[in-house]
Amino acid sequence: MPAFSPIREGVTRLWDAVRPPEPVYAHCDIPCGIYDPIDAQLSAMTIVRMDQLIAELASPPMDAKPEDRAGYVAKVSRYTTVKEQHAEKLKTEVRVIWGDFFTPDHAKQFPQIHELTWKIMKQASKARQGTNLADAQELQKLVQEFAEIFWQAKGQKTRRVPSLQKPGGELVVPAG
Repeated sequence: MPAFSPIREGVTRLWDAVRPPEPVYAHCDIPCGIYDPIDAQLSAMTIVRMDQLIAELASPPMDAKPEDRAGYVAKVSRYTTVKEQHAEKLKTEVRVIWGDFFTPDHAKQFPQIHELTWKIMKQASKARQGTNLADAQELQKLVQEFAEIFWQAKGQKTRRVPSLQKPGGELVVPAG
């Protein structure tokens, strides 16, 4: 009904002005075929590093100056915020690869991929809830396993290379 198009368009504009649409984010959903678990691995490494930094902080003594206490709280807050951001980024990266890249044929070839993805989601939540370095390292291990399966699904052999970053560890990369 072309007669109602201008009215409908006006109502839509008015509704958008009153309640603006929220932005939508996606990898691309074309699908573009550009996927790489490196960002998830780097996020896992960042979570490990934030737990290391938190563990290295000395709690201020009871008689500490207010500015020393504030400095301590600021550092813990910053480290925790970065850890939260990277845990969410990791979960997003893994979800996108799992949901957009892996096919039913991949699931037959790698039957552990669904459970592994679930474990990563749960472990990322666990790692962000506390400061236990072992939880962050377990997350990193799971993400590395995910990266190995991803590259195998693309027909690539993998190798582990030193990260050369402060937290140490390795990155899973294609061998070729």
